Amino acid sequence: MNKALVAIVLGFALSGVAFAQQKPAKEQIVGAWTLESVTSEMDDGKKGEPFGPSPKGVIIFSNDGHFSLFQSRAELPKIAANDRAKATPEEAQSIVASSIAYYGTYSIDENTKVMVVNLAASTYANVAAIPNQKRTITLLTSDELKFDNPRTPNGMTLRTTWKRAAAP
Repeated sequence: MNKALVAIVLGFALSGVAFAQQKPAKEQIVGAWTLESVTSEMDDGKKGEPFGPSPKGVIIFSNDGHFSLFQSRAELPKIAANDRAKATPEEAQSIVASSIAYYGTYSIDENTKVMVVNLAASTYANVAAIPNQKRTITLLTSDELKFDNPRTPNGMTLRTTWKRAAAP
């Protein structure tokens, strides 16, 4: 009986130590992450990959609550004039449809694992005008981050997967 009691107490003590060592999400998320995938889902169930099967991107979270994001298709068209201010309408449309960048501030509710972002600027100004945008963190480990953007301006849910960027 004493051995069973000791085992139970020891089990609770060890689980408490592991729990105490778990860092808050706000601390775990700090650093650079590279994009693995972006999938979209419309209300009607239609799914897609808005940045293609092998997207490129990075998101960087600072410990003072700032972040920056860039996402694009693996291949963006080159501008024939070699001057971004002289892109043809077709080149410009393709680049805009295939990439996005924005930055701003973030906070995380530790209980719900909901991240609230406020954009300072974006290559898609419409999203920068929306305050307190929510992202639901569905997975956060030392090397993997997944979060959902539950409602984009065009009515889709975006699910992104990131891997911790390797240290230089």
